Amino acid sequence: MSQTEAPDTIVLVHGLWMTPRSWEDWKAYYEAKGFTVLTPAYPGFEIEVEALRENPDIIANLTVPETVDHIAAQIGALPKPPIIMGHSFGGTLTQLLVARGLGAAAVAINSAPTEGVRVTPLSQARSLFPALKNPANIHKAVAFTPEEFHYAFTNTLSKEASDAVWEKYAIAAPGNWVWAYGLIANFKPGPQETWVDYSIERAPLLFIAGGADHIMPPAVNKSNAKHWGKSPSLTAYHEFPGRSHWTCGEPGWEQVADYALDWALAPATTAI
Repeated sequence: MSQTEAPDTIVLVHGLWMTPRSWEDWKAYYEAKGFTVLTPAYPGFEIEVEALRENPDIIANLTVPETVDHIAAQIGALPKPPIIMGHSFGGTLTQLLVARGLGAAAVAINSAPTEGVRVTPLSQARSLFPALKNPANIHKAVAFTPEEFHYAFTNTLSKEASDAVWEKYAIAAPGNWVWAYGLIANFKPGPQETWVDYSIERAPLLFIAGGADHIMPPAVNKSNAKHWGKSPSLTAYHEFPGRSHWTCGEPGWEQVADYALDWALAPATTAI
């Protein structure tokens, strides 16, 4: 990738149980390096964390297609293709966006899987249980308690540090997304809303996993990356040992941010 072709914009896509606020450190970090940084919100997530906690019902019925369309429209309006990075379900959305031909390069961090990835480690099942334990949650926005959040997101932090993260960043998430894409999608016939054609040509794609991630463990990210082995395009995988799902915010996040950006600007030559 030549200097004249190098992307000058980075799009950071947040995950479930979060808002664009979760990217505040990365946004400032990349802007200090001279990049334009966009942190698009899912439809309805544009308001502050505190307001969403007071009225989570406004996001309960959000759909994945309208979310992808919303973010794709913003990316498509840019003068040249950006680097797209997504965390957690934002990693799923990142894959859906590059499958549409968007982006110059992409990074999926602690990514939730696209359809067809059937690996479900025990820690993932336990992490998602609060949303899956009651079928009525399909129609609600479901939040983690501080204790549930500590196990699922921030298990490498102290309880005190985890509670501070929960207080500042955590919101409810559409329960239907957890049910539909965390449980049902692989058992329904035909392509569902997180299906991608793993054989297509698309932008180079890096998967980053945290070795201690409970909710989206390395096995999930490795399997997702290997599904993309059918594509002629570059797919790579990198694991940071001992890091949780909150890898973009826990101490040492700068190392992850630097690795993601360096790779996206000059993708590694060794694919999965």
